[in-house]
Amino acid sequence: MRELKSVEEKILDRALYLIGKNKTMDVPVRAIAKEANVNVSAINYYFRSKEEMLKQVRQFYLTNTESVVVILNNKEYGNEEKLILAANEIMEYMLRFPGVTVILREALRNNENDEISTLIVNENNNMYKKIEILLEEITINNKMPLQHKMAIFMASITHIIENNDIMDFNRGAIDAKEDRIEFIQNLIKILKTA
Repeated sequence: MRELKSVEEKILDRALYLIGKNKTMDVPVRAIAKEANVNVSAINYYFRSKEEMLKQVRQFYLTNTESVVVILNNKEYGNEEKLILAANEIMEYMLRFPGVTVILREALRNNENDEISTLIVNENNNMYKKIEILLEEITINNKMPLQHKMAIFMASITHIIENNDIMDFNRGAIDAKEDRIEFIQNLIKILKTA
């Protein structure tokens, strides 16, 4: 995941957080300024308009999605290690920015009319396909349909985070990187042997 190095990135980080938390792209500039611990004029200085800031937020989301694809393409890792590290990155990102699926849903709605939405959709599809290929290779001995394996895998790494406020899932299960890695390893073991 990308590290924040400037006030501008801090604003983007907090905007993305609030978009996820509120489950809408329509987050007031004042709320973003308060969350980022800056004044509204700082947002105007860096972005000129709310629309420009939201475009940058979507670009920030895209950059973080691309970081997962980099892991999936890394030839220094074996297939299982790639899958574990990529799934951990997805979980970490979702923990940091709850409900980021808002941005993906928005991109799907605007895919035909907006270049950055098209990039987001394409990169998510690329990531999904790479995960699917790795999962198929890792679980080759499991005759369950690949579509079912993918549904179980993706639901397992996202449901625990997206619904933790309802069912208090993450207490101890995914708090630390080591916990998430162990969770993902156990998930893969189950999918290998089922």
